[in-house]
Amino acid sequence: MMLGADYFAKRKTVKRSGNAAEGITCGGGIVPGYTRTTTGEIAKAAGIGQSSFFHVFPSKEALLLELVKRMFSGQFALAGQHSGEQDPVLLYAVETALQLHIAELTEPLRELYVMAYSLPSIAAYLYKSTTKRLQVIFGPYLPEAQPKDFYEMEIASANIMRGFMSVPCDVYFTMEAKISRFLDCSLKLYDVPKEKRAAITAAVLRMDLHTMALGIIQKTVQQAEKGFEALTEKQI
Repeated sequence: MMLGADYFAKRKTVKRSGNAAEGITCGGGIVPGYTRTTTGEIAKAAGIGQSSFFHVFPSKEALLLELVKRMFSGQFALAGQHSGEQDPVLLYAVETALQLHIAELTEPLRELYVMAYSLPSIAAYLYKSTTKRLQVIFGPYLPEAQPKDFYEMEIASANIMRGFMSVPCDVYFTMEAKISRFLDCSLKLYDVPKEKRAAITAAVLRMDLHTMALGIIQKTVQQAEKGFEALTEKQI
């Protein structure tokens, strides 16, 4: 099949939009965060027109959804590397602790994550994509729970996460305290015994989560062009 000029123009638009959005959300200093950033500013930072931007992404929220998918994919992959096959509950704990760390790196990242859990379309994606994984992880602790039960519990635990992310750490509410309290609340929701919750939390706190979080962000930025090229292939 012959590829016309529209195909290559769209590929270029996606790459530029992706790179601009990566800079915005990762604190690149292009524009001041998701809420105050317009599609016009993203298009300008990418060096493209607004019409070209909307040709690929119907809204700013659609672009954010693609960024969230990529960042969450990186979190799960890295959490799996560090928890291995030891314990699915540990995998869950590492992944959620990484989210808390990433949100604490910069204010634009905090805003990105809080918005991801707040915007209906993105929150719905997170709820649905996480429910099956939760059933596998916590099914042994809740043997009578049905898929709809895990979906409802995911809504609850996701909003616990959103609340913790939205509050910055300080000398009293340290990152260790934030992770410990979040894990205690969320694992209790899934009926994980107290002793197990304590052991999982201790294992997570022994990890260098800050370095892991930085690695995820750096990898996300480095792979921006590649990731958005793949997106173009799917959308054309």
